Amino acid sequence: MAFKPANSIQDLQYFGEFGGVNPSISDSSTYTFLSAKTMFDTFEGNADGCYLYSRHSSPSNLYLGEALAAMEGTETANVSASGMGAITPAILQLCKAESHIVTSRTIYGGTYAFFKNFTPKFNIKTSFVDITDLNAVEKAITENTKIIYCESVSNPLLEVADINGLSKIAKRHNLKLVVDNTFSPLSISPAILGADVVIHSLTKFINGTSDTVGGVVCGTQDFINELRNVNNGASMLLGATMDSLRAASVLKNLRTLHIRMQQHSKNALFLAGKFERDGLKTVYPGLKSHPSHDLFKSIMNEQYGFGGMLTIDVGSLKKANELMEMMQNKNLGYLAVSLGFYKTLFSAPGTSTSSEIPIEEQKAMGLTDGLIRFSIGLDADIDRTYYMMRECMVELNILDPLGRKIPV
Repeated sequence: MAFKPANSIQDLQYFGEFGGVNPSISDSSTYTFLSAKTMFDTFEGNADGCYLYSRHSSPSNLYLGEALAAMEGTETANVSASGMGAITPAILQLCKAESHIVTSRTIYGGTYAFFKNFTPKFNIKTSFVDITDLNAVEKAITENTKIIYCESVSNPLLEVADINGLSKIAKRHNLKLVVDNTFSPLSISPAILGADVVIHSLTKFINGTSDTVGGVVCGTQDFINELRNVNNGASMLLGATMDSLRAASVLKNLRTLHIRMQQHSKNALFLAGKFERDGLKTVYPGLKSHPSHDLFKSIMNEQYGFGGMLTIDVGSLKKANELMEMMQNKNLGYLAVSLGFYKTLFSAPGTSTSSEIPIEEQKAMGLTDGLIRFSIGLDADIDRTYYMMRECMVELNILDPLGRKIPV
């Protein structure tokens, strides 16, 4: 039977201490023990069900972790204070000095900066390749390679990773495949497709209300135990702990993720189709023109669509900035980084979320000055939204009065 991630979340049952329909929040940083021996055993990792200190784990964090693991089809999960607070410990747990990583040339700017600028301090090297070219991925592997790292749908160019193919390469070379699934929760299930570790920034679609920063690492029980180990666990020792109140808030929002993703995807597909017909260079995995459209269709959980992210290119940074400012003034969305909010968010990634990547590398990967990244919101009347956006483009001479792209 096909894996249905929303069902896995729905089937979990948590009651509060006094019968509440939401689980009780553990508002404590430390926990008492009935005996000194139990405390010793907990430090040694041998007292299942006992809580030591909230940097290690808490009931609220474990509830959320269990729900996210169910969503991704992994044994368990560990939540953290941010998306980068999930990515960095996972990488450092799997690597040591002299290790090598193969990753995509187009990834989130913070992740790029971590690989490019931070891990070399520990003599960890990274090769950046076209992740859609499996031959290039395999050729980049060395005897010191430990990880293949990718994003299911890349930020910001929306390249789609062949997770099945990457998994086969990883297994052939005894590597771990680590996949950031932030752009495509529910739509793609990387662990079911062969990923060893799945990461999310909970800040984005999963929480959905742009009021909380968080992250999660989903994987095997053994790997999550390693991350939490009090002696050498990267999550435990680096300390990027999610607050219990925030964990409880994210868990409540997770319950509506399936409804929100369906609407994000529906609206994004509608706008992408309209923009493309207007002659704008539009990138969206749901369009047949997308190079990996058929790949996405072959791996997706169909009921959740192709996701809420799309890009258009309006020719120049000046035009991009003018358009975004006008759309914000007309309340069509917000000029802001991040994604997954109820309102459409837009930014020029070359000067924002991907600004850590040098200009020459941006150009090499196809990240142009005029590119606008949209996180499409939950608009009830997306047809009205489109016509208002088109009016902005006509006013700025991006489209002519008939709605056709004006040549640059």
